[in-house]
Amino acid sequence: MNLFQLRAFDAVAREGSFTRAAARLFISQPAVTGHIKALEEHYQIPLLRRTARRVELTEEGARLAAITRAIFGLVDEAQTLLEANRQLLSGRLEVAADGPHLVMPMIASLRARYPGITVNLRLGNAQETLAALLAEHVDVAVLTEAEPRNGLHLHPLGESRICALVPASHPWATLPKGIGLEQLNEVIMVLREPGSITRRTFDDACLATNVQPRVLLELDSREAVTEAVAAELGVGVVSSMEVSQDPRVQAVPIRGEGLLNRHMLGCMERRRSLRLIQAFFELAPMRGLVPEQDATIKPLRT
Repeated sequence: MNLFQLRAFDAVAREGSFTRAAARLFISQPAVTGHIKALEEHYQIPLLRRTARRVELTEEGARLAAITRAIFGLVDEAQTLLEANRQLLSGRLEVAADGPHLVMPMIASLRARYPGITVNLRLGNAQETLAALLAEHVDVAVLTEAEPRNGLHLHPLGESRICALVPASHPWATLPKGIGLEQLNEVIMVLREPGSITRRTFDDACLATNVQPRVLLELDSREAVTEAVAAELGVGVVSSMEVSQDPRVQAVPIRGEGLLNRHMLGCMERRRSLRLIQAFFELAPMRGLVPEQDATIKPLRT
């Protein structure tokens, strides 16, 4: 079935005129006439009656017009939907992040600028977040220490530093310049699981400087680490970007090499030109994305 012929018939049925149908479709009147004639001849059925004043539908033409009105009504709805998405009047963005602290201000900015956009956010560890992006289960992802690879577009957001997390009553809590990494040697510690980026960065720094903390408890969330430190079970580590506001604990900068983590926004290269993904990336360099008042966090040069 030739949809161009059906579209021409539908336009004539709606407008009651070949001239107005041609204007509606942005084609010539002879082209409209040709499409209708070909449709009638192919199926050996009269669909229209031409009178001196207007074009009228035959009985079969009226039945066909009811069908084409429904068909092309849905096509018009689809076009309206796609156009609204192109103009960011509506749409849905799937986002993944390995922590809430960087992504939440970006989502807030997106919603403020484009209130018709719906955002679905999934939080997970670094491996889960990267896997969701590579499998295209999400459109964009906020990642930590992601390695460049073919097909993956990465935009740097900033750096954070590993800090020690101690009880508020701990002697280190009052040291404005923090502690040296070597001071954690043989210290009882409560840490994230080995798959955590924060844990991996900390372990690598300790290995490079021959620091050997006593890890007596491994936990699967930063919230659990905070609770363990508040209960004085040991010293924890936390990213400067994820410092808790809990008054029971205090984050203390750690001086030493290899304690920085890089954060970036990623999407699949072939999808980076999509308007909604572009809009999210445009929010990435905005001031305030990485808190400048925190001396342990510094924006990357882009």
